[in-house]
Amino acid sequence: MAKTLDQTDEESLTWLETENKTLTKKIEDIETLILLNDDYDKNDAVLEIHSGAGGTEACDWANMLYRMYTRYAERKNYKLEIIDQQPGLEAGIKSITIIVKGLNAYGYLKNEKGIHRLVRISPFDSGARRHTSFASVSVTPVIDDSIKVEINEKDLKIDVFHSSGAGGQSVNTTDSAVRITHLPTGIVVTCQNERSQVQNKAKAMQILKSKLYETYEENKKQELKQLKGEQRDINFGSQIRSYVMHPYSLVKDHRTNCEDTNVNKVLDGDLDKFISANLRRNAK
Repeated sequence: MAKTLDQTDEESLTWLETENKTLTKKIEDIETLILLNDDYDKNDAVLEIHSGAGGTEACDWANMLYRMYTRYAERKNYKLEIIDQQPGLEAGIKSITIIVKGLNAYGYLKNEKGIHRLVRISPFDSGARRHTSFASVSVTPVIDDSIKVEINEKDLKIDVFHSSGAGGQSVNTTDSAVRITHLPTGIVVTCQNERSQVQNKAKAMQILKSKLYETYEENKKQELKQLKGEQRDINFGSQIRSYVMHPYSLVKDHRTNCEDTNVNKVLDGDLDKFISANLRRNAK
């Protein structure tokens, strides 16, 4: 049966709308890539998630964020390497440290630094009451051996301990986990995924050097007043983004006012619009 003119027009309109969305997305991706022009934007990233006060609720929220960034990494074809993971007492995780490997990993994920707030009906509350949970996200670029960072051995406190993880392929179960504390700055790095104390120490030192270098660079920028955008302390109450699941559905970034009413889609790793909005904000 031949198609009517109306049917043809409707199909053409649907095709045009789809093509328009596809081309618009490609243009936005190119514009975002252009904004990734800072020194370490192309580097791998060290991503840390720490649960806030609130026990099981906060630990579960930290685990939800970990899943969100795992899904985001899959969308970008990034590889993840878990360095340290501290499980919650009943559910979720107290903290996790991951190396995200891939082009521009730091450039994208640096926009996630800060406090993330969740509002929902708690699955752990028999009274089905609404709870607010917080978790902090920290992101550091992985620097290569071409950058020299001098570390005095006397400034380090090195502890060896038994892994607190579940064991298996991702976390070892021997007394080879290493925690390094840099005494002058108070920076603490833990690694427990490698099979030997020597390997764990080497990985922890790599991350420590990256953190120290970023700290030195940030201090230098602050002294020269060259930091762009609003500066917020990473503490609870200064959230960068809220994820509200009750009494309505909304994810809102408080730095850019970028919003999405589909919370589940965002928690499934669809972060591009928020990351792009913050990159544009910082470029102004």
